[in-house]
Amino acid sequence: MQKVWFITGSSRGLGRSLTEAVLQQGDKVAATARNIAQLNDLLQQYGDQILPLALDVTDYKKVHTAVAAAVQRFGRIDVLVNNAGFGIIGAAEAYTEEQVRSQLETNLYAPIEITRAVLPYMRQQGGGRILQISSIGGRVGNAGLTMYQAAKFGLSGFTEALAKETAPLGIYVTSVEPGGFRTDWAGASMTYAPEIAAYEMVKQRVDYLKEGKFIPVGDPSKAARAMVALVQHPAPPVHLVLGSEAIGLLRNADKMRQAEMEEWLPVSLSTDHEEAASFIDSPLGRWATQDVQRKAN
Repeated sequence: MQKVWFITGSSRGLGRSLTEAVLQQGDKVAATARNIAQLNDLLQQYGDQILPLALDVTDYKKVHTAVAAAVQRFGRIDVLVNNAGFGIIGAAEAYTEEQVRSQLETNLYAPIEITRAVLPYMRQQGGGRILQISSIGGRVGNAGLTMYQAAKFGLSGFTEALAKETAPLGIYVTSVEPGGFRTDWAGASMTYAPEIAAYEMVKQRVDYLKEGKFIPVGDPSKAARAMVALVQHPAPPVHLVLGSEAIGLLRNADKMRQAEMEEWLPVSLSTDHEEAASFIDSPLGRWATQDVQRKAN
């Protein structure tokens, strides 16, 4: 069955690769970009199969207009992909207020608002799929990317909670968490905070990027194919990590978290009220830990 996709940030990087893959398989795409001229080649090749929409994802009024335009054109939205985003690197205290706000508005608030705009349509049509392009930086913290990762941790958390709300409605949500891929994320798209010399570790990472030494292992076209396949799966995961780099980082981080939790377990358990029952066995505890998307299928 032909699907209708709504993809943000579709002119470059992972968004471009995904848009091409979706069109190649015969689906329809409402493709948003700040500069839709960058989609002209796809419009010429695929015609009415693609609807280019000029959109700054932080303009929330225009977000709702774009979503409505997609529904008016294609009749529905089966798959939402919140892909638009960018990174800023630097020490946390060095960021300007504008840089902090831009990271949160573009990488967190915008996908939340776009999701909220699409959900009523998916609910009315009886289902849908939502892919939030988060990052391994939404699961593992790294020096120099505090604001980017604050947004991505927020997006992954929003997605995990939302999945529990929407799975009973047939709307399945996945946080896609890539490692480094061969896009311009760490190149032309990267922005830098002012430098503070005391943060030597951050400076080393900034220099590493500026000197072009970071060679990502991820292939955007393969990531696109993985996401197309994901949408077809009857029981999609709430989190999908992409790339061997990301898997390695997450495994190491999970080991460290587990060890830290066990080390401090006596302190953690010492804070319960004397009359408290086991939370994990309570209805709230069971609701918090169940895998609703897999259970629903």
